[in-house]
Amino acid sequence: MTLPPGFTHLELSRLVRNAATRVPDKDALVCGKRKLSYRQLIARSNRVANAVRGSLQIEPGQRVALVTANRLEYFELVLGLADIGAVAVTVNPGSSVAELNGILADCSARLVVIDPALKTLCEAVAAAGLPCITFGSEYEDWISQSSAVQVATPVPEWASFCICYTSGTTGRPKGVQLPHRSRVLTVLAMGVEYACFGMNDRFLAVAPLFHGAGFAFALAAISFGGTCFLQESFDAAALPEQLLAADITGVFMVPTHFSRLFALPGAQLDRLSASHRLRTVISNAAALPAAMKEASISCFGEGILHETYGSTEAGVVTNMRPDHILRYPGSVGTPFIATEVEVRGEGGELCIPGEIGELFSRSPYSFIGYLNRPEDTANTLHDNWVTVGDLASRDENGYLTILGRKKDMVISGGVNIYPGEIETVISRIPGVIESAVVGLPSPEWGEALHAFVVLDDAANVSEANVVAACRQELSSYKVPKAVTLLSELPKNPSGKVLKNQLRERYAQG
Repeated sequence: MTLPPGFTHLELSRLVRNAATRVPDKDALVCGKRKLSYRQLIARSNRVANAVRGSLQIEPGQRVALVTANRLEYFELVLGLADIGAVAVTVNPGSSVAELNGILADCSARLVVIDPALKTLCEAVAAAGLPCITFGSEYEDWISQSSAVQVATPVPEWASFCICYTSGTTGRPKGVQLPHRSRVLTVLAMGVEYACFGMNDRFLAVAPLFHGAGFAFALAAISFGGTCFLQESFDAAALPEQLLAADITGVFMVPTHFSRLFALPGAQLDRLSASHRLRTVISNAAALPAAMKEASISCFGEGILHETYGSTEAGVVTNMRPDHILRYPGSVGTPFIATEVEVRGEGGELCIPGEIGELFSRSPYSFIGYLNRPEDTANTLHDNWVTVGDLASRDENGYLTILGRKKDMVISGGVNIYPGEIETVISRIPGVIESAVVGLPSPEWGEALHAFVVLDDAANVSEANVVAACRQELSSYKVPKAVTLLSELPKNPSGKVLKNQLRERYAQG
């Protein structure tokens, strides 16, 4: 793509480099007792770029897999790779050997940088015969031998910045290719929408960096000169003190994090409520139950909580801003900045308000296709509109409600039933933390609705109570035929409920 004179391609590393010219000696990243200033981050990113290009001769477009929990080196690696047009492949450190091998083969990884504590995965990489560098002394020796001076490499903005693999809840994980352009525009829009990524902000990253949203929010924090604090892995017990001690102004969490935070002793939450400096709390990845919204507002105050909906493929699609978070309790808000949204019926026609259909979005934040999966790409990209198979409805004011995945729709007695509608009702029962409704095989109904419900420790709620609450608000055919109380729901690392596991586990019972 040729740009007019005076314009440059959009590259995320330029945002961070610009921040470094403004506040070079300020802390960019903090993880425990370790810190990196902006000056140090840029120098180390340059060393990564020169090491990858020099000793390993990795070329633009080739892929480097990162397999680790949250750590400072994640950022210097991704930025250094991006500077030379190489592509970071972010891998879940909790992957099995089979999953890791599948991803490394799919992306044709030229190098794996991995946490040495992941011994089984390290052995798998060695067995595959791939070049491998472990964090620690080996990694430090490797980058120290390269120059800290940047050697500029033009990188087209449509080139892949990173590849995030989907969670595999519907089958084999797919590599989502995210270009420089969409990542830059995502970060700039986040800076406007969430108001917690300025130069004086201090953002806490508790979500895993291998996940698209977790990494995007963390990158936004250092793209404008703020400071990003990292938790190596989520620790609910340590969260209140970290929010207070570091004067955190913004944090992104998934519903599981909220649940664990608000299960802490009251004294900890009272101190947090009285002393926090938060201006923005962002929820994403799955629907935030009404009880968690109310607990968040009780703890942090009004005007702080955002609920965002999106996908790795489409980026941020909607945002429910704080002023309406309780007014529209089941909604995920209105379209995000520069985003168009349509709800379409089976024939592609636009749905009228209140009608349920498939959600499509179009924005500058989209992916450019799945790696090596042209058929899956064609099923997701329709004339530049993106769909991941989510079902939704839109009210007269434009507020969207997600009703679940197309694949999760239950057909019982020949009638289409949308589990999200039932889960919303169950979430309003006092004492319910979360729920998942699935269809299980039934000789009478074809599929019978089965609700799996997680309660807080103090709740006095029975299976019959859940059924009764549903009967009060729902048509009879939408009332679950059975309810099972669980201590927790199966989830992937990004916090999404694995309904396929529930179906498989309970189908025979």
